[in-house]
Amino acid sequence: MNKNKLLVFFIINGLFNLAANYAHPITPTVIKNLELGDYMFGVAYGAMIGLNFLFSPFWGKLNEQINSKTTMFICSLGYAIGQILFWQSTSQNTIIFARMFSGVFTGGSYVSFLTYVVNVSPPEKRGQNLTILATVASVCASFGYFIGGMLGEISIDLTFATQAVTLAGCGILFFIFCKKDIASPVKQKFSVLIKQANPFNSFKQAKIFMDKKYFIIFTICCLAYLGFTAFEQSFNYYIKDIFNLTSAYNGVIKAAIGIISLIANGTICLWIIKNTNVSKSSMYILLLSSITMIGVLATNNIIIFIIMNVIFFALNAIIIPVTQDLVASRSNDNNSSIVMGFYNAIKSLGGIIGALMAGFFYTFNPRLPFIFGLIAFLLATFLSYYYYKRNTKYRN
Repeated sequence: MNKNKLLVFFIINGLFNLAANYAHPITPTVIKNLELGDYMFGVAYGAMIGLNFLFSPFWGKLNEQINSKTTMFICSLGYAIGQILFWQSTSQNTIIFARMFSGVFTGGSYVSFLTYVVNVSPPEKRGQNLTILATVASVCASFGYFIGGMLGEISIDLTFATQAVTLAGCGILFFIFCKKDIASPVKQKFSVLIKQANPFNSFKQAKIFMDKKYFIIFTICCLAYLGFTAFEQSFNYYIKDIFNLTSAYNGVIKAAIGIISLIANGTICLWIIKNTNVSKSSMYILLLSSITMIGVLATNNIIIFIIMNVIFFALNAIIIPVTQDLVASRSNDNNSSIVMGFYNAIKSLGGIIGALMAGFFYTFNPRLPFIFGLIAFLLATFLSYYYYKRNTKYRN
């Protein structure tokens, strides 16, 4: 029964991740049509991910008091409303507000996904199920780009309308089909919940579990997401701005990435988690990603540029579940909600810095965001090497 419930959850989660990415390939077109500055691709995404960052710990704490499926329902509906606001935006300020509104609820969605999988999985299956979750997110995100890109060729309005309806529908499905994942919810007064809604107070919960090892792991995660976001957001806008490719091309490229990621996660990633020292393996994956990023910067040929980016995104699809496993393997039943909430917040922090820096660097030189992302990945690689050596020395 638990396996069936989890399977249904992964199916709905896949549909959610498809819909969550419908608007990404058309965002550069929206910015160009409204004649906004080039920096807006970074500012718009940074606005969303910024509120994701601020509210993730709050949603993580809230999941201790109400079941994750309820939070998924609330946040899916909120995300749908946010995308409707984005759809109707006609200026820089309204776009930023709409993205911030969506960000509040995307944080809750992804924290709840992680918390749900951790809570309903037996300890021996936790790493495997988190890998499946990351694989579903990565692959479906890529195909979501594809669908969104194709819908964008037909109509921008159709893309946004389809996205909003699908997100809202997923929220309803989560609530109906997911099981209750906490047996004894923590009951607190509404006034206490309002106080905890202060996002900065929520970060104080990190002191419950934070130690030096966690600090290093979270720094690695932050740097990796910083570099990835700078690359991804710049790539989406770069191929529209420099190569003048339509949203359909963006969608096709991301679909190819999705297929490669599916194969990589179903084979390489699971093998790494089951059969290797994960901290050592993550170091090598980060190194390979850095080398690939150098390849992106070394070419002006559009074909080679796209191929190197596809390889980079495929490697990133592996590093996400690997780092998730590093974090989750050190958590326990008492702190899993807070740990995974903080993990999602750290991802968002990297995304904020990566998106904003990419947008502003792009206005000076379209290649600068890629250089910035490379530096972040090199730092993550060196820090991962330090973490591995420290653990090896400790065990010896």
